[in-house]
Amino acid sequence: MIGLFGGTFNPIHNGHLHVAASLLERLHFDEIRFIPSATPPLKNMPQVTANERAKMLAIAIKDTPQYMLDTRELQRSGKSYTIDTLTSLRRELGENVSLCWLIGMDAFSQLDQWHRWPELFDLAHFVIVERPLDTQPAMSANLQQVFSQRITNNAEDLHTHPCGYCLKLEIDALAISSTTVRHRLASSLPVDNMLPGSVIDYIQQQHLYGV
Repeated sequence: MIGLFGGTFNPIHNGHLHVAASLLERLHFDEIRFIPSATPPLKNMPQVTANERAKMLAIAIKDTPQYMLDTRELQRSGKSYTIDTLTSLRRELGENVSLCWLIGMDAFSQLDQWHRWPELFDLAHFVIVERPLDTQPAMSANLQQVFSQRITNNAEDLHTHPCGYCLKLEIDALAISSTTVRHRLASSLPVDNMLPGSVIDYIQQQHLYGV
């Protein structure tokens, strides 16, 4: 079973790594692939290049054997649509392997804004992460109907089926955001507890984020 952790990772921080480590322990993935987005469809273009963000990712995950950097979205032109990424992975890995897209509850609640979103469930499961005290975000009626049809409380369903289920897990996620990290870096404020030291070193060496 493979976990797929997509995002801009602008930059990768300890909050991302904490979520990945928690899901690796609880769901026993064979590997987790970090997939940096080159041109995110629903966000502004990151100030730092996709290649720089991928390099920071590679540095952050290099000591965990179950983590892998997947740069397929950097090798495509146009917007980085998840449907294209999952289709490519299915073509590469076959129809039988379990693929699980890792996503926060806030992002999942907007899934019906994603390109060809109903087809995503034919390609992967969704592992939806929420913090215990978070307010449940509102979903559209269409998404709520799909979610209620596909929700499972049994993680074994993800291991025994290649796609199609939603599993919601509570994780005490760290209160760190990439936006806060970027602001602190640009303001010359310390970020020692927010990023791996090796990533901080790279940011300073390359003078990223106004450092």
